[in-house]
Amino acid sequence: MTYILAIDQGTTSSRAILFDKDMKVVATAQQEFPQHFPQSGWVEHDPADIWASVVATCRDVMAKADITARAITAIGITNQRETTVVWDKNTGEPVHNAIVWQDRRTSDFCQELRTEGFDQIITRKTGLLADPYFSGTKLRYILQNVQGAQERAKAGDLLFGTVDSYLIWKMTGGASHVTDATNAARTMLYDIRKGCWSASVCDRFDIPMVMLPQVKDSAADFGMTEKALFGAPLPILGVAGDQQAATLGQACFKPGMVKSTYGTGCFALLNTGDTLVESKNRLLGTIAYQFDGKPTYAIEGSIFIAGAVVQWLRDGLHMIREAGETQALAESADFGHELYLVPAFTGLGAPYWDAEARGAIYGLTRNSGPAEFARAALESVGFQTRDLIEAMKSDWQNPDSEGILRVDGGMSVSDWTMQFLSDIIGAPVDRPQVSETTAMGVAWLAGMRAGIYPDQAGFAAQWALDRRFKPQMDTVTRDRRYAGWKDAVARTLSKPAA
Repeated sequence: MTYILAIDQGTTSSRAILFDKDMKVVATAQQEFPQHFPQSGWVEHDPADIWASVVATCRDVMAKADITARAITAIGITNQRETTVVWDKNTGEPVHNAIVWQDRRTSDFCQELRTEGFDQIITRKTGLLADPYFSGTKLRYILQNVQGAQERAKAGDLLFGTVDSYLIWKMTGGASHVTDATNAARTMLYDIRKGCWSASVCDRFDIPMVMLPQVKDSAADFGMTEKALFGAPLPILGVAGDQQAATLGQACFKPGMVKSTYGTGCFALLNTGDTLVESKNRLLGTIAYQFDGKPTYAIEGSIFIAGAVVQWLRDGLHMIREAGETQALAESADFGHELYLVPAFTGLGAPYWDAEARGAIYGLTRNSGPAEFARAALESVGFQTRDLIEAMKSDWQNPDSEGILRVDGGMSVSDWTMQFLSDIIGAPVDRPQVSETTAMGVAWLAGMRAGIYPDQAGFAAQWALDRRFKPQMDTVTRDRRYAGWKDAVARTLSKPAA
C-alpha cells in the first residue's frame, strides 16, 4: 500500500490525515494547542506549540494506521494562512510569538495607509485591502517592536513565513525556505499580477526582501523532510492555504464555481479563471491555485467569526456543553422571536471591513433564552454568507455560473444550519460526501505531483454529493429577515458602510 500524508495546520488545532491510493481517508489524528490573547483584539500562537502538535499528529496517524514512513509517497501541507512567523535562520528560534490572522493590533497602521492613499496601490498589486487581517502589517509590527529585529532582518539573519513556510523550514532542517503562490497571495506583499514579491510595498513597510521565501506552484518540489523526523526522508509535494485547499478539495475548477468553508471563520471563494476581478464590493482578489507558473484567480469573501460563535456560546456564555447541542436548541427556539446576533468579536470582514466594530445582539426580550441565542448564532453564519454571495454576484456577472454553493467545514454537518443557509441565500447548497475537503485538496496536490492521483478532470469526476439543501423559505420572509440583518449590521458598524 502507498499513502499520502496531509498536514492540516489550523487556527486552534493541528491535524494529520492519511489517504490511500484511492484517495480514501485511512486514519486521522488531531491535537489542539493553546491560544494566547495578550490584549483585547490581539491573538498569538507559540510557534513551538504549532510545531510540536504537527509532529505529534503525524507520528500518531502513522501509528494508528500501523505503517512506517516508507509507506508514505508524499506530504501535502495546508495551513491557517495569514498567521505570521519570524525566526532566526541560524538557530530556528522564533523572535516573537506567531501573530494570528485574527489579530487586530495593526489597525492604526492600516488607517495610516488608507489616509495617504497607499491602500489603492496595495489593492492594485496584491488584490487585498489595507486591513490587519493580512501578514504584511504583522511582519512590520514584529520588526519594529522586537529589539534588534529590523537590523537582523536587513543583515539576512531573520526569515519570514506563513505557517506553511515555517513548517517546511523545520521539516527540512532549514534546507527549504519556500511557500506556494496561494499563501504568498495572502501576505499583502505579493504582486499577484506579476507573480513576484512587490518591492514598492515592501519598501513602504520597511521589510527587507531578503527575508521572504521563494514562491512555488501549489504542486511542486518543496523539499525533503529530515530522516530523523518520521523515520525516512519524505518529499513535500503539495502546499496550499486552507481556503484554497478546500477550493481544490471541492473540485471548483471551472470559472463561476463557488465554495464556502465553515471553520473558525467562514471563507467563500469564487473561481474566476484567468481573470483577476477588481471587486467593487470590497471583496478580495486572490490566487485560487497555481500550476505550471500560471495562476487561477478567485474572488474571496472572508468572515472572521463562524464556528467561533458556537465556541463563544460554549466557553464564553456556558449556554451549551458541546457544539452539537446548538441544532436542537435552535429547533426549539420561538420562531416568532427574531433575535439578531452580529458576531463582530474581532471586527467585521467582507464586505464591511470594519476592524473597530464589536459584537452586538438586537431584539432581546424577556423571552430571550439559550434557544434563541443558539438560533441567532447559527443564523448569523447564513446572513454573513449572503452578504458575501450578494457581493460576488455584483462583481462576477457571468451567465455560466452554476448558482450552487458547495459547502464544507465543521458547521456544514448541521442540517439545520445548511437549510437556513439555503433559505436565506435562495439557492441550492451542496454538501459533499467527503467532509475532509481541505486535507483532500493538498493530498490531491501531492498525490497528483507524485503521479498516483488523477489530473483535474479525473479528480473532479470523483466529487460526490452527500445532500443538496434547497430553499424552502418564501421570498417575502427571506427579504424581511435579511433586511433585519442589514439593519443590525448598520447599527454595529463603527463607521458608516462604504
